[in-house]
Amino acid sequence: MADLSAQAAEAARLENVQRILDAAERLFRHYGYTKTNVADIARDLQMSPANIYRFFSSKSEIHQALARRMLQAQYEVLAGNAARPLSASDRLRDHLLLQNRMTVETMMDEEKVHEMVLVAMDQQWSVIQEHLVDLRKLVQGLIEQGIAAGEFREQNPVVAAECFINCGAALCHPQIVSKRISQDEVAEPLDVAEFVLRALR
Repeated sequence: MADLSAQAAEAARLENVQRILDAAERLFRHYGYTKTNVADIARDLQMSPANIYRFFSSKSEIHQALARRMLQAQYEVLAGNAARPLSASDRLRDHLLLQNRMTVETMMDEEKVHEMVLVAMDQQWSVIQEHLVDLRKLVQGLIEQGIAAGEFREQNPVVAAECFINCGAALCHPQIVSKRISQDEVAEPLDVAEFVLRALR
């Protein structure tokens, strides 16, 4: 009986956490991160700010949880690509192009979300770092598969994955991508991806 009560309490807690995150994301998207405070989130949910603080100690903690949720959604897209029955080269190429597309869509179509990303990079770097570690492991696995299949030359896959991530930053780092768009770069994302793949072969 005690186990059932504990499970019910945990389910209720998770439901409240998700409601708060959903409301925060909705308001951040509409008004922007800097113009939204905990009182606004509480008002949207028709609850007191004190109730919000039962689950999150600050607006920054809400943002951290939201950033983690958004990055997890991005990771799942990239992991889905990595699991496709294609060559390692094709999946790595699409990995970079997918990252670029998601970054551009966030910047061009979701200006307020772009603000949230920049705030995360400035204030919630540990969340970004965790995401980069996961991406590096994903890329490393694809490079190892490519080496095993004879697509890529023999090399240290850990070093190769780190170099791949660093080169790919030109296509997925929000500030770099913004400059690329504004400066009308000659090299297209596909050109960059093919250049990186040639380094692996």
